[in-house]
Amino acid sequence: MTVRDEALRRLDAKTKPRGSLGRLEEVAAQIAAVRGTAHPGRLDAAVVVAAADHGVAAEGVSAYPAEVTRQMLANFEAGGAAVCVLARAAGARVLVADVGVGKPTGNIAHGPAMSEGRVRALLQEGEACAAQLAADGVGIVALGEMGIANSTVAAALVSALLGVDPERVCGRGTGLDDEGVARKVAVVRRALAANPVDRDDPVAVLAAVGGPELALLCGVALGATARRMVVVLDGFISSAAGLAAVRIAPEAGSAMIAAHLSPEPGHGLVLDELGLEPLLDLGLRLGEGSGAALCLPLLDASLAVLDEMATFEETGVTDARR
Repeated sequence: MTVRDEALRRLDAKTKPRGSLGRLEEVAAQIAAVRGTAHPGRLDAAVVVAAADHGVAAEGVSAYPAEVTRQMLANFEAGGAAVCVLARAAGARVLVADVGVGKPTGNIAHGPAMSEGRVRALLQEGEACAAQLAADGVGIVALGEMGIANSTVAAALVSALLGVDPERVCGRGTGLDDEGVARKVAVVRRALAANPVDRDDPVAVLAAVGGPELALLCGVALGATARRMVVVLDGFISSAAGLAAVRIAPEAGSAMIAAHLSPEPGHGLVLDELGLEPLLDLGLRLGEGSGAALCLPLLDASLAVLDEMATFEETGVTDARR
C-alpha cells in the first residue's frame, strides 16, 4: 500500500461519508505522499518571494515603471504588501530574496537575459534556501515573485519550453490595454527569435529568456522536492518557474500544488502541462505569492482533518459501509 493510499484509508475511517470532503481529502493524501508518511501532522509554511529587475522592461511591456520593483521590495520588508498580510493571516513566514533589484538582466528582445553560469548559481541558491527552511522545520513552501516586466519574461520562458505561439501565453499582466498586450506578444516573438535555444535544455532556456527570480524559485522547488517539502505554486509566473523545475527534475511535479488559476492565458497551459488542478479560481492576478498564501489555510485544514478528526471506531458511530 502506498502512503497516499494509506492516508486515503485513514480518511475513509473518519466520521463522514467516504470522499465527502472532496478535494480536501485529495490534498491531504497528496501532502502525506510528499512527506512520506500517512501521519504528516500540521506543517509550518513559508512563502519565498524572489525579486529582480528585467532589461525587457525598456520595451514598454508593463503598465508600471521599473522603479516599482525596488519600491515594492521595501513594502515587502515593511510587511505591508498583500502577500505579507495574507501570510500573516495564515500563520506563515515570508522570506524575501533580492536576486537582482536595481540590476536588470539583459534585454531578452535583443539577446540573453543572463549566462548559464548565473542560472546554475541561482539554482544552487534556491536549493540552499529550501534546505535552510527545511532545517527550520518548514514543511510547505509557497513560491512568490516580484519584478516589473516579469510576466513578459515568464511568457517567453513558457512559450519556449512548451513550443507554443506567444499569443497563447501573453496576457494583461499588471493591467495592459489591448495595444500593450499586442506589443508584449511582439516583444516575446522578438525574444524567441533573438535567443534560439533547445527547448529540452531548461537551464539554457532560463538563461536565454528567463529571469533571476524564476531561476531562484526553480531552485527552491528542486531543493524542496529533495527534502519532501510541499511546493505551492502561485500564479502564472511562479508556475513558469515550477515548469522549469519539472523539466530539470520530473519528480518535482509530484510535490506541487497549484493554489489558484490566474486570468493570464498561459497559466492554464502550464498547469495542464504539469497535470495540476488549481484549488481556487478567484480572478487573482497580483502575483507576489498572494494566491499561494491565501491557499495555505486550506492545506492546513486538510491536514487537521487527517490528524484530528475522529473515526467511526473511536466514537462508536455506525459506519454505513460496514
